[in-house]
Amino acid sequence: MANLALVEPYLDEAIGIENQNLFTSGEEEDTPEFWTSYNAYRDWQKGGQVLAGAILGTSIGALFGIVYAFSRRALPGNTDVKKAILLAGIMWCTLYLIPFLKYPANPPTVGDGETVVLRAVLYLSFIALSGFGAVGFYQVYRRLRQNARALAFVGYAAFIWTAFVLMPDNPDEVTAPMDLVNGFRAASVVAVTIFWASAAVILGVLWHRLRPDSEIFSKSQSG
Repeated sequence: MANLALVEPYLDEAIGIENQNLFTSGEEEDTPEFWTSYNAYRDWQKGGQVLAGAILGTSIGALFGIVYAFSRRALPGNTDVKKAILLAGIMWCTLYLIPFLKYPANPPTVGDGETVVLRAVLYLSFIALSGFGAVGFYQVYRRLRQNARALAFVGYAAFIWTAFVLMPDNPDEVTAPMDLVNGFRAASVVAVTIFWASAAVILGVLWHRLRPDSEIFSKSQSG
């Protein structure tokens, strides 16, 4: 819902520019029939976006819950909400913000259709590098002495900087108005941040009330 409220207006503006380019080039005609078809398609597209968002959100939420279950005892904080917020911040940074800085989101008017697969592969590859890098350097962090653990953060920063340098840039030139592009990117960051913050609070509250770790522990003891 945050995505619909915050990002969708920028999508409408971007697609509006694309439609005007189609009218100018003569590929389409500005007729009532065109707008009827267009509006029907956009309604279908928005409905599909809600469904896709629900599926993606459920998948990420499940991953978040699994990671929290395994890392809860190692997370600092005296409440489950604080622990969940800290973990959400780490995952938001490594799985979203850092890849976003390398490959920022663009509205529909930016990007060649022929490069969509390449762009997807680059983005997912950077997510994998950042995510697995964070897991690897966390293991390094655990094995270092207390006064040397800062080296793990330095190592991760160096690893990500190297990935930034070696990974190719986005192959598409930004031709849309920059106020539209920057507004779209800012709204995307806010929408994703709202998701992670909401997921953290919900997980923390539910974990505190339901205590699934206690249930698992009692079953393992009785078995």
